Amino acid sequence: MRRTARGGGAAGGASAKRTPPSARPFVVRPMEERDLAQAAEVERDAFPTQFPPTAFRRELGNPLSRYMVLARVDDPNSPDPRLPPLPDAPPSRRKGALGRFMDGARHAVWRMRNPSWRPGEDLIAGFVGMWRVADEAHIVAIGARTEYRGLGLGELLLIAAVRHAVETKAAMVTLEVRVSNRVARNLYKKYGFTERGVRRAYYSDNREDALIMTVELGGRERAFRELASRHEMRWGRSEIRGFEADGG
Repeated sequence: MRRTARGGGAAGGASAKRTPPSARPFVVRPMEERDLAQAAEVERDAFPTQFPPTAFRRELGNPLSRYMVLARVDDPNSPDPRLPPLPDAPPSRRKGALGRFMDGARHAVWRMRNPSWRPGEDLIAGFVGMWRVADEAHIVAIGARTEYRGLGLGELLLIAAVRHAVETKAAMVTLEVRVSNRVARNLYKKYGFTERGVRRAYYSDNREDALIMTVELGGRERAFRELASRHEMRWGRSEIRGFEADGG
Protein backbone atom coordinates (compact mmCIF):
# COMPACT_ATOMS: atom_id res chain seq x y z
CA MET A 1 0.00 0.00 0.00
CA ARG A 2 1.29 3.42 -0.87
CA ARG A 3 1.84 5.99 1.83
CA THR A 4 0.82 9.45 0.66
CA ALA A 5 0.43 12.87 2.27
CA ARG A 6 -2.32 15.26 1.31
CA GLY A 7 -0.86 18.51 0.02
CA GLY A 8 -2.55 21.85 0.57
CA GLY A 9 -3.48 24.27 -2.17
CA ALA A 10 -6.10 26.57 -3.54
CA ALA A 11 -9.66 25.34 -3.71
CA GLY A 12 -10.10 23.09 -6.69
CA GLY A 13 -6.32 22.82 -7.18
CA ALA A 14 -5.34 20.57 -4.27
CA SER A 15 -3.67 17.31 -5.19
CA ALA A 16 -2.27 14.31 -3.37
CA LYS A 17 1.49 14.41 -2.96
CA ARG A 18 3.55 11.31 -2.38
CA THR A 19 5.75 11.44 0.69
CA PRO A 20 9.35 10.67 -0.34
CA PRO A 21 10.47 7.31 1.11
CA SER A 22 12.85 7.56 4.02
CA ALA A 23 16.19 5.78 3.92
CA ARG A 24 16.55 2.50 5.80
CA PRO A 25 19.84 1.26 7.24
CA PHE A 26 19.95 -1.83 5.00
CA VAL A 27 22.04 -2.85 2.02
CA VAL A 28 21.47 -5.95 -0.10
CA ARG A 29 24.84 -6.96 -1.52
CA PRO A 30 26.69 -10.08 -2.68
CA MET A 31 27.73 -12.41 0.13
CA GLU A 32 31.43 -12.23 0.99
CA GLU A 33 33.87 -14.35 2.96
CA ARG A 34 33.42 -12.13 6.01
CA ASP A 35 29.67 -12.92 6.06
CA LEU A 36 29.90 -16.72 6.21
CA ALA A 37 29.63 -17.22 9.97
CA GLN A 38 26.72 -14.80 10.34
CA ALA A 39 24.95 -16.31 7.31
CA ALA A 40 25.14 -19.72 9.02
CA GLU A 41 23.59 -18.19 12.16
CA VAL A 42 20.76 -16.66 10.12
CA GLU A 43 20.11 -20.01 8.46
CA ARG A 44 19.92 -21.81 11.82
CA ASP A 45 17.46 -19.17 13.04
CA ALA A 46 15.31 -19.12 9.89
CA PHE A 47 15.45 -22.86 9.13
CA PRO A 48 16.15 -24.64 12.43
CA THR A 49 15.25 -28.10 11.08
CA GLN A 50 17.27 -27.89 7.87
CA PHE A 51 19.85 -30.62 7.39
CA PRO A 52 22.48 -30.59 6.11
CA PRO A 53 23.27 -26.90 6.49
CA THR A 54 24.20 -24.88 3.42
CA ALA A 55 27.90 -24.96 2.55
CA PHE A 56 28.11 -21.20 2.07
CA ARG A 57 31.86 -21.22 1.45
CA ARG A 58 31.44 -23.70 -1.39
CA GLU A 59 28.55 -21.68 -2.83
CA LEU A 60 30.77 -18.58 -2.99
CA GLY A 61 33.06 -20.49 -5.34
CA ASN A 62 30.26 -21.94 -7.46
CA PRO A 63 29.93 -19.97 -10.73
CA LEU A 64 26.29 -21.08 -11.04
CA SER A 65 25.20 -19.75 -7.66
CA ARG A 66 24.63 -16.26 -6.30
CA TYR A 67 24.08 -15.56 -2.61
CA MET A 68 23.19 -12.09 -1.36
CA VAL A 69 23.02 -10.82 2.19
CA LEU A 70 20.85 -8.20 3.83
CA ALA A 71 23.29 -6.11 5.88
CA ARG A 72 22.25 -3.63 8.54
CA VAL A 73 24.68 -0.74 8.42
CA ASP A 74 23.41 1.96 10.80
CA ASP A 75 25.30 3.63 13.61
CA PRO A 76 24.55 1.89 16.95
CA ASN A 77 24.63 5.29 18.65
CA SER A 78 21.72 6.55 16.56
CA PRO A 79 19.53 3.51 15.84
CA ASP A 80 16.29 3.54 13.90
CA PRO A 81 13.56 3.30 16.58
CA ARG A 82 11.48 1.12 14.25
CA LEU A 83 14.12 -1.63 14.29
CA PRO A 84 15.42 -3.97 17.00
CA PRO A 85 18.31 -2.30 18.84
CA LEU A 86 21.77 -3.57 18.01
CA PRO A 87 23.36 -5.56 20.85
CA ASP A 88 25.93 -2.85 21.58
CA ALA A 89 23.49 0.07 21.38
CA PRO A 90 23.49 2.20 24.55
CA PRO A 91 20.44 1.56 26.78
CA SER A 92 17.62 3.98 26.21
CA ARG A 93 17.42 6.61 28.94
CA ARG A 94 13.68 6.75 28.41
CA LYS A 95 13.33 3.29 29.91
CA GLY A 96 13.33 2.63 33.60
CA ALA A 97 15.71 0.30 35.40
CA LEU A 98 13.52 -2.74 34.65
CA GLY A 99 13.34 -1.88 30.95
CA ARG A 100 17.09 -1.48 30.74
CA PHE A 101 17.57 -4.78 32.58
CA MET A 102 15.23 -6.60 30.17
CA ASP A 103 17.04 -5.09 27.17
CA GLY A 104 20.35 -6.25 28.60
CA ALA A 105 19.00 -9.76 29.15
CA ARG A 106 17.65 -9.96 25.60
CA HIS A 107 20.96 -8.76 24.20
CA ALA A 108 22.85 -11.35 26.26
CA VAL A 109 20.65 -14.17 24.94
CA TRP A 110 21.03 -12.85 21.38
CA ARG A 111 24.81 -12.79 21.72
CA MET A 112 24.80 -16.39 22.96
CA ARG A 113 22.90 -17.47 19.85
CA ASN A 114 24.86 -15.22 17.49
CA PRO A 115 28.49 -15.03 18.61
CA SER A 116 29.94 -14.17 15.18
CA TRP A 117 28.86 -10.53 14.98
CA ARG A 118 31.29 -7.91 16.28
CA PRO A 119 30.63 -4.20 16.94
CA GLY A 120 31.65 -2.14 13.94
CA GLU A 121 30.76 -4.91 11.47
CA ASP A 122 27.67 -5.16 9.30
CA LEU A 123 24.95 -7.13 11.02
CA ILE A 124 23.64 -9.74 8.58
CA ALA A 125 19.87 -9.79 9.06
CA GLY A 126 18.98 -12.10 6.17
CA PHE A 127 20.08 -13.69 2.92
CA VAL A 128 18.78 -15.02 -0.38
CA GLY A 129 20.39 -17.76 -2.47
CA MET A 130 19.94 -18.43 -6.18
CA TRP A 131 21.18 -21.01 -8.67
CA ARG A 132 21.36 -20.46 -12.40
CA VAL A 133 20.50 -23.42 -14.66
CA ALA A 134 20.46 -22.54 -18.37
CA ASP A 135 18.03 -19.61 -18.69
CA GLU A 136 16.32 -20.27 -15.34
CA ALA A 137 17.11 -18.52 -12.04
CA HIS A 138 16.12 -20.76 -9.13
CA ILE A 139 15.66 -19.21 -5.68
CA VAL A 140 16.82 -21.84 -3.20
CA ALA A 141 16.29 -19.90 0.05
CA ILE A 142 15.14 -16.60 1.49
CA GLY A 143 15.69 -16.27 5.23
CA ALA A 144 15.79 -13.58 7.91
CA ARG A 145 16.56 -13.46 11.61
CA THR A 146 13.49 -13.86 13.83
CA GLU A 147 13.60 -10.30 15.18
CA TYR A 148 13.71 -8.86 11.63
CA ARG A 149 10.58 -10.52 10.33
CA GLY A 150 7.47 -8.49 9.60
CA LEU A 151 9.55 -5.52 8.42
CA GLY A 152 9.28 -6.07 4.67
CA LEU A 153 12.79 -7.50 4.46
CA GLY A 154 11.83 -10.86 2.96
CA GLU A 155 10.11 -8.98 0.16
CA LEU A 156 13.19 -6.77 -0.25
CA LEU A 157 15.33 -9.89 -0.72
CA LEU A 158 12.83 -11.21 -3.26
CA ILE A 159 13.01 -7.89 -5.14
CA ALA A 160 16.81 -8.13 -5.21
CA ALA A 161 16.67 -11.70 -6.50
CA VAL A 162 14.20 -10.88 -9.27
CA ARG A 163 16.20 -7.80 -10.20
CA HIS A 164 19.35 -9.89 -10.49
CA ALA A 165 17.50 -12.43 -12.66
CA VAL A 166 16.25 -9.66 -14.96
CA GLU A 167 19.68 -8.03 -15.25
CA THR A 168 21.38 -11.35 -16.05
CA LYS A 169 18.83 -12.09 -18.78
CA ALA A 170 17.13 -15.06 -17.15
CA ALA A 171 13.90 -16.10 -18.85
CA MET A 172 12.16 -17.20 -15.65
CA VAL A 173 12.49 -17.48 -11.88
CA THR A 174 11.41 -20.59 -9.99
CA LEU A 175 11.26 -21.62 -6.34
CA GLU A 176 9.73 -24.13 -3.95
CA VAL A 177 7.54 -23.16 -1.00
CA ARG A 178 5.82 -25.19 1.70
CA VAL A 179 2.16 -25.85 1.00
CA SER A 180 1.33 -24.56 4.50
CA ASN A 181 3.25 -21.26 4.09
CA ARG A 182 0.40 -19.10 2.85
CA VAL A 183 2.14 -15.82 3.69
CA ALA A 184 5.06 -16.66 1.40
CA ARG A 185 2.77 -18.06 -1.28
CA ASN A 186 0.75 -14.85 -1.34
CA LEU A 187 3.93 -12.77 -1.58
CA TYR A 188 5.15 -14.78 -4.56
CA LYS A 189 1.76 -14.54 -6.26
CA LYS A 190 1.94 -10.76 -5.81
CA TYR A 191 5.10 -10.82 -7.94
CA GLY A 192 3.49 -12.92 -10.65
CA PHE A 193 4.57 -16.41 -9.57
CA THR A 194 2.11 -19.14 -10.43
CA GLU A 195 1.88 -22.71 -9.14
CA ARG A 196 3.26 -25.18 -11.67
CA GLY A 197 3.52 -28.44 -9.76
CA VAL A 198 4.12 -30.25 -6.49
CA ARG A 199 7.17 -31.99 -5.05
CA ARG A 200 5.80 -34.66 -2.75
CA ALA A 201 7.34 -35.02 0.74
CA TYR A 202 9.99 -32.46 -0.25
CA TYR A 203 10.83 -31.18 3.25
CA SER A 204 12.80 -33.66 5.32
CA ASP A 205 11.67 -32.42 8.75
CA ASN A 206 7.96 -33.30 8.36
CA ARG A 207 7.66 -34.72 4.83
CA GLU A 208 5.55 -31.75 3.78
CA ASP A 209 4.88 -31.17 0.10
CA ALA A 210 6.42 -28.22 -1.75
CA LEU A 211 4.68 -26.17 -4.39
CA ILE A 212 6.76 -25.29 -7.45
CA MET A 213 6.14 -21.65 -8.37
CA THR A 214 7.39 -19.90 -11.49
CA VAL A 215 7.26 -16.47 -13.06
CA GLU A 216 8.15 -15.71 -16.69
CA LEU A 217 10.22 -12.52 -16.83
CA GLY A 218 9.58 -11.45 -20.41
CA GLY A 219 7.62 -8.21 -20.52
CA ARG A 220 7.27 -7.96 -16.73
CA GLU A 221 10.05 -5.45 -16.03
CA ARG A 222 7.63 -2.54 -15.66
CA ALA A 223 5.39 -4.51 -13.27
CA PHE A 224 8.39 -5.47 -11.14
CA ARG A 225 9.58 -1.86 -10.98
CA GLU A 226 6.13 -0.73 -9.86
CA LEU A 227 6.00 -3.38 -7.12
CA ALA A 228 9.48 -2.41 -5.95
CA SER A 229 8.39 1.26 -5.86
CA ARG A 230 5.34 0.37 -3.77
CA HIS A 231 7.51 -1.57 -1.36
CA GLU A 232 9.88 1.39 -1.05
CA MET A 233 7.04 3.82 -0.38
CA ARG A 234 5.66 1.59 2.35
CA TRP A 235 8.83 0.50 4.11
CA GLY A 236 11.52 2.99 3.12
CA ARG A 237 14.44 3.05 0.73
CA SER A 238 17.16 0.39 0.98
CA GLU A 239 20.23 0.05 -1.21
CA ILE A 240 20.58 -2.88 -3.62
CA ARG A 241 23.96 -3.16 -5.25
CA GLY A 242 26.44 -5.42 -6.99
CA PHE A 243 24.12 -7.41 -9.23
CA GLU A 244 25.23 -6.31 -12.67
CA ALA A 245 25.14 -8.87 -15.43
CA ASP A 246 28.89 -9.38 -15.30
CA GLY A 247 28.69 -10.33 -11.59
CA GLY A 248 30.65 -7.25 -10.47
